[in-house]
Amino acid sequence: MNEDTTISTLTAVQITSQNKRATLLEEIEVDLLCEAIYRYYGFDFRQYARASLKRRIKNLLLLENITSISILQERVLYDTATMERFLLNLSINVTAMFRDPNMYLAFRKKVVPILRTYPSTRIWHAGCSSGEEVFSMSILLDEEKLTKQSKIYATDFNESIIHKAQKGIIPLSAMQEYTENYQKSGGTRSFSEYYLAKNGYAIISPSLRKPVVYSKHNLVIDGSFNEFNVIVCRNVMIYFNEELRNKVLQLLHNSLCRFGILILGMKESLQFTPLEHKYKELDGEHRIYQRTD
Repeated sequence: MNEDTTISTLTAVQITSQNKRATLLEEIEVDLLCEAIYRYYGFDFRQYARASLKRRIKNLLLLENITSISILQERVLYDTATMERFLLNLSINVTAMFRDPNMYLAFRKKVVPILRTYPSTRIWHAGCSSGEEVFSMSILLDEEKLTKQSKIYATDFNESIIHKAQKGIIPLSAMQEYTENYQKSGGTRSFSEYYLAKNGYAIISPSLRKPVVYSKHNLVIDGSFNEFNVIVCRNVMIYFNEELRNKVLQLLHNSLCRFGILILGMKESLQFTPLEHKYKELDGEHRIYQRTD
């Protein structure tokens, strides 16, 4: 082996070693950041899916023009405005009215007949984001003449997004897509009846917002607060690791009355979870389950 080859080999080993140290330091910084936020603010991101969490943290570093996760930790602890931006960045607010319209069509056909047998119905939208799917449920209940006997509880861990949902204001540019979703979901009226167009925004009708109670609730650290006939928790747990996902599923189970309905996102399932045997599929394709135990 000549001298140039030896130097090249040593350089490669050094680079590999440096990369390993950098990766280790990054993992330590992420751990410390999550632990600090949990201990000071009570938000628990320690068991979030690691790749997604790191990707969003790095994105925030760019947005905040911060050079390291350690500096970000100091900022979120001492500056509440930075913490609010951190929460907004980590909130997965991908939503739409009548998102996955076939799920709502299945809800009309398979869940509504069950709800008609109840004198009153409590529905929990866990992880409600900016409210589009909550308004969708309110419209569906209105069309099925179930509004008077129903109450919707909409929760999210992010107070800023809850305040946005309470206002019921949506960009008017989104309403064409939402109208198509509504029609595919089995809607029976003109979708424009449900909002007022003003200054480039659609303002959801007050009658649709009235049955909804909004509250801050963190699925990761908060407990059950009521018993529900229906729980909708869609596309929230895909960002959790297996341990946290099972913990949240247990919370939802504890909050659901016997024979109550649990609705998950299209990429989520009860299959291969500890609670699988406690439910039957009302519609497996659209992740609609009924508690049996």
